[in-house]
Amino acid sequence: MTGNVLVILPHVGGKPKRTAFELLTVASALAQVPGGRVSALLIGHSAARAAGNLGAWGVERAYAAAVGPDGYAPLSWVRLIADTARTENAAVILLSADSIARDIAGRVAARLGGALASDCVGLRANSSCLTVTRPVLSGRLLVSADFKGPGPLVATLRPNSFAVEAPARPGAGALVPLTVKEQEKDLRVIATELANAASGCPELTEATIIVSGGRGVGSAESFRLIRQLADALGASPGASRAAVDAGYAPHSMQIGQSGKTVNPALYIACGISGSMQHLAGMRTSKCIVAINKDPQAQIFRFADYGLVGDLFVVVPALIAELKRKT
Repeated sequence: MTGNVLVILPHVGGKPKRTAFELLTVASALAQVPGGRVSALLIGHSAARAAGNLGAWGVERAYAAAVGPDGYAPLSWVRLIADTARTENAAVILLSADSIARDIAGRVAARLGGALASDCVGLRANSSCLTVTRPVLSGRLLVSADFKGPGPLVATLRPNSFAVEAPARPGAGALVPLTVKEQEKDLRVIATELANAASGCPELTEATIIVSGGRGVGSAESFRLIRQLADALGASPGASRAAVDAGYAPHSMQIGQSGKTVNPALYIACGISGSMQHLAGMRTSKCIVAINKDPQAQIFRFADYGLVGDLFVVVPALIAELKRKT
């Protein structure tokens, strides 16, 4: 079961984001039924540039919509995605599980009369249905659910959960520019700025290595240690809610149930106790390393490697060793 798949392709600076290729890999696998095809929709002023070489990734048609005004208008995006899905007769619509997808995926599903599966870490098709796998109960369990309905399935995929593999059969990669006439009712809400945690670092949701600090870091000034270790590893810095609430780091760096959900290959937690609120945002990380001076800290129950020690001793030693190795 499936058919046509529409990918809402994330891009920045005229290039697809790394998670875009995860989406395209999944889309190509789902569209293997006879007559199925993959199409992509890119929204933003650099959309046409980012759509340049998508044929190699199985895309038949790449729709590029340079929507205005400057900024992110969620209602305009929802209408554009829904219209493109109808044009493509899409059975599945895929988005990366980021803050924008959280904002619009449910609206798209409702507008098309379809279903929503959010934050998926698995998605496969068989002859009778689509099966999605996603974490529940703050990441404590993984559940699988079958989708058999006639309406489209809108699915958001958790980054770093799917292997990237170019399809055996390339697509035509035809570029289809879209001229979008804005409707006043769609411009009631406009986000004029999207904040990044740190310039020059991968976005937290895309990062393969993350170094996070918690309340145990003690101050905004001491949080520089977290950034320094992240720099030494080529990682992105993150923070727990307690650190953000204390003013040690901005909210854009917050990981957890009320922040970002991440899935890196390596997650280093420094001075983080391991509350369920925080674990919900990073528990599916491939390898978790915890540094905490409290041997009873909850984080050690979920860590692959734990180091009981003062982070103000351990982290500088790690940084010095990493610099020595390079």
